[in-house]
Amino acid sequence: MACETEFLKRLHEAGLRLTPQRELVLRVLHDIQGLATAEEIHRLVKVNTSAVDISTVYRTLDLLSQFGFVAVLEGDDGQRRYELLGVHGPHLHLVCQRCGAVEGIPLDEAQPFLAALREAYGFTVIPEKLTIAGLCHACSAALEDESPA
Repeated sequence: MACETEFLKRLHEAGLRLTPQRELVLRVLHDIQGLATAEEIHRLVKVNTSAVDISTVYRTLDLLSQFGFVAVLEGDDGQRRYELLGVHGPHLHLVCQRCGAVEGIPLDEAQPFLAALREAYGFTVIPEKLTIAGLCHACSAALEDESPA
């Protein structure tokens, strides 16, 4: 895991160490496809050991987020979901407000939009934290089918 080496470096710079618990959380994040809640990550960590409690998972996820290794997406259900950025690289999320589907969009596709915000408002977006709410293609089509003609 290349990100483990970088995580270890960042931990040392912060005066922290790579504990077995942190390493397990990072390993689980590598194995997950897409987004997962802290509880889901904790459940997967517990497959390897019962020595990791949920608060350790939350603290590790917060640390990984601070270091820029995970994206945090807050859903309409109030749950935070985490995604290891090393897997997909930095991207923004499109979240369907009807079905809850989440789609990652590469930053290069969003650059014209981000550049327009920077030019018009002097505002620099942190794209890894950007979530755009709307309707996915399937839900948009379903709504059109439901509307009276």
